[in-house]
Amino acid sequence: MAPRATRLAAAAASVLFAFAVLTACAPDDAPSGNGFTYTPTPSATASATPTPTPSPTARADIPDDCRAILTADVLAQLDGVPLNDPAFGSSGPQPDGGLVCVWRDPAADTTGLVTTIAYMSRGPALDMLNKLVADEGYTCYTPDGGTRCEKTWPNETYPVTDGRTLFWRDDILIDTKYSALAPVGYTAALVASIYG
Repeated sequence: MAPRATRLAAAAASVLFAFAVLTACAPDDAPSGNGFTYTPTPSATASATPTPTPSPTARADIPDDCRAILTADVLAQLDGVPLNDPAFGSSGPQPDGGLVCVWRDPAADTTGLVTTIAYMSRGPALDMLNKLVADEGYTCYTPDGGTRCEKTWPNETYPVTDGRTLFWRDDILIDTKYSALAPVGYTAALVASIYG
């Protein structure tokens, strides 16, 4: 086969493979808006490959207030938990336009949650989410016009549950890691606040 024909065939195969990867998605019937309490159960027909939805031309803005982006119900569940204590380093609005929210008491051994909200374009987001599915067994589905991936596991030291929930849409990634603190509706509140 001539070099040009070989390049064209390879390019066509690459496009077909990329299309297959990008169009595969997890089930749309997974519940949304239920915070961290959802424990996904993969079905035999569900694809493990997360597929972030295409970005529109205008992207949403990342808020700069960790309390203002939560509902009264979620804030009530976090009542008494310190927010952005200096003991945990840089938090709040970030120089790159992101936001870090650390809900944790410095005196607590493990209980707390950390949410990082940052800009991330589709390519890197898709790569990261696919890697979490392939390498770490995360489950992904597509609620609220975006892609949500999550996993829970037992804490290595304490009899509590740790976990991580990620939500990507329109070039914004919401990434929450938590231990023994999983307010119901937390991620849904963030999504509603950012995307309306």
